[in-house]
Amino acid sequence: MAIQPIDLQALFTQVDKVGKNQAAMREGLQIHESLQNVQSQRKLEENVQSVNQSQNMGEEAETIRDENRKGSRAGGGNANGEEDRQTEEERAAEEKKKKDLLRDPALGRNIDISG
Repeated sequence: MAIQPIDLQALFTQVDKVGKNQAAMREGLQIHESLQNVQSQRKLEENVQSVNQSQNMGEEAETIRDENRKGSRAGGGNANGEEDRQTEEERAAEEKKKKDLLRDPALGRNIDISG
């Protein structure tokens, strides 16, 4: 079966459309790859910036709790617990007074541009 000149005319007019379609397919693949790269970079940045919970906390946390319990038991009951609460309240009040004394109301509110 031979190709007729009229068939060549029809094929030549369609060649540019075929080239455009192939170029669009290549660009689509490149865009898809770049989007995947951007997403993977975002995930990596999120993993780097996130705080991960420690997997090995079992024994260490228990020893700290045990030490705290031993300290409270050695005090001798409710009377010591009330004293501890009072001392904690006194400490909190003292710290609040110190903060009030050391705090300048204009601190951090004025900007010196003279020098």
